[in-house]
Amino acid sequence: MKKKQRVVVGLSGGVDSSVAAYLLKEQGYEVIGLFMKNWHDDSVTISNECPWLEDSNDAMLVAQKLNIPFQTVDLSEQYKERIVDYMFREYEMGRTPNPDVLCNREIKFDVFMKIALDLGADFVATGHYCRKSSFQKDGQTIHQLLAGKDPNKDQSYFLCQLSQEQLAKTLFPIGELLKPKVREIAAAQDLITAEKRDSQGLCFIGKVRLPEFLQQQLAPKKGAIVEIPSDFEGYKKGAEISEEKNLQTLSAKTQYQKNDGTVVGTHQGAHYFTNGQRKGLGVGGTQEPLFVIATDVEENIIYTGQGKSHPGLYRRGLFVKKEEIHWVREDLVLKIGETMEVMARIRYRQPLEKATLHQTRSGLYVIFTKPQSAITEGQFVAWYSGDELLGSGVIS
Repeated sequence: MKKKQRVVVGLSGGVDSSVAAYLLKEQGYEVIGLFMKNWHDDSVTISNECPWLEDSNDAMLVAQKLNIPFQTVDLSEQYKERIVDYMFREYEMGRTPNPDVLCNREIKFDVFMKIALDLGADFVATGHYCRKSSFQKDGQTIHQLLAGKDPNKDQSYFLCQLSQEQLAKTLFPIGELLKPKVREIAAAQDLITAEKRDSQGLCFIGKVRLPEFLQQQLAPKKGAIVEIPSDFEGYKKGAEISEEKNLQTLSAKTQYQKNDGTVVGTHQGAHYFTNGQRKGLGVGGTQEPLFVIATDVEENIIYTGQGKSHPGLYRRGLFVKKEEIHWVREDLVLKIGETMEVMARIRYRQPLEKATLHQTRSGLYVIFTKPQSAITEGQFVAWYSGDELLGSGVIS
């Protein structure tokens, strides 16, 4: 008789991973539940909102109900090193990191995966809303990362940094299901997580008060909030020159000086703000709300513009440095001078937009057909063909 394949499921104490574990058991796998305890700092979490104890307890109860072995692993050290410290470094440089994408790349599908494989697992599984499919090409197995069936819950973006090796060992049991169906299965199996609301916030530090979290490491310092008029000279782009120059122009951030606008208020530190942000500026009396259009952490200035349609919020292109380009589909990597028509997004939940990839010597330009709002350094751009995520990169 063939030995059952062993799958380690990351049980987070939520409904998605609970149902993932149940489905795998139904499919005849030998299932082990593992709860990851990650770094967290009680002084900045909104205390009742980050009940990792409650979560690990729920995960344990689910494992008992499904009659599968369960254990907790403490990954706080790796989490602090690879996620938290990285976040502070990024904010300090005036970039806005995406901890969820990193958390998947560095923790769930790296540290956690190694632990699972040490436990003799054939696969790891998570409760992500995405799908995997595989096919043969030139005698090799190629794994595809596909969007989840539920358009409201598709989480492929968060997995945009996964590699072929990681995908080969991963299962996404709920990717074919819609969220209401997942809750229905959990209720039918009488799992304690059936009604539990979805977790928000930083991967799994819980809901963090970001400014306070950052203030612990990055000292507040007072600076000016400058409003830039919408007819600012710098928005008039010159005539097109060579192609690479043109790509650079389309992807370039507009540069501002303090005297390009009017000082309208003060702030406590430019590195606490991000492009497109509207809340927390504390400046009133403008006709339309002010949005952050740029931050300068060197000079400690925040540049703002009035209203959602301010030209300072929009750009048609972005650039990804050579070392920060990541192809899930390694077989499709572009050579220098090649282009590819794709659909792309620059943040989770954003509808996919038409774009063209241009591979140059220095890196990859992503040029959108329509200007995009609040392209933000440090965030990830992910590109797709149909519902397949092909690759991603850090916006530089």
